[in-house]
Amino acid sequence: MPLSAESIRSLHPFDLRVLLSLEHLMKRYQWVPLDDLAGDAGLSAAETRYRLGRLMARGMVRFEKVPYDGYTLIFGGYNALALHAASERGAVQALGEFVGEGKESVVYRGLGLTEVALKFHRVGQRSFHSARIKRGYLPQEGHIPWIFASAHSAKREFEALTLLHPAVPVPLPVLRNRNLVVMGWVDGATLNRCTVDQPGVVLEEILGHVAAAYRCGVIHGDLSEFNIMADGERVVFIDWPQWVEPTHPNAEEVLRKDLENLLAHFARRYGLAYPVGQALAEVTG
Repeated sequence: MPLSAESIRSLHPFDLRVLLSLEHLMKRYQWVPLDDLAGDAGLSAAETRYRLGRLMARGMVRFEKVPYDGYTLIFGGYNALALHAASERGAVQALGEFVGEGKESVVYRGLGLTEVALKFHRVGQRSFHSARIKRGYLPQEGHIPWIFASAHSAKREFEALTLLHPAVPVPLPVLRNRNLVVMGWVDGATLNRCTVDQPGVVLEEILGHVAAAYRCGVIHGDLSEFNIMADGERVVFIDWPQWVEPTHPNAEEVLRKDLENLLAHFARRYGLAYPVGQALAEVTG
């Protein structure tokens, strides 16, 4: 269900209390029992049931009868909590149009002190298991609801943006709450959707920025033509949740893969031949 500013504005304080209690209790339960939820929210069972009905109708909560009657927070509710918190802190004043959906995120335009991008991370249940194995920001053992992996992903991206800005051209980090990253809006198009006038010059510029990020202690981890934007004057690097430090055991392999992806695009699109070894030396030297 698309994010609706009106549905979030119209949430009653009791609705928010139930959402917050669900978030809290999901650290203990896969499906939260009604009695425990009512007790944590400080509401009667009847009031809690009424609020849950409203929230389910808005696509924020899900009910399941197996193995017992229980409730769980889903992305609609988690997004609502994140956006409400960002609004309370003044980082977001208005929710704008839907921009697009990637493998693990949904992006909207918004308005804060200036125009902003609202990126809601949503690591899917299937990719959660892969992320738990391959990405260092998820614990390998213990109970962690898969929806909360999205908050870890958002936290990682915000950390990278904070480390890199302004030394590297990345969106301005504004705020992170739960699975939401609020960042400065970036005009332009990703490299796969545009043609640059001087590809050799742009490639050298990109490699210089990759080297600057490396000096800041950050390797992108998923670099390709799909997450570098260009507007005719500059390039901007986006999508950082999979970043690793240069001290990571697989750092060299990750960096090489990033550069191979980048160089393959320029070779395929513009016929530019650039040795990977030379690019590696430029970045790490």
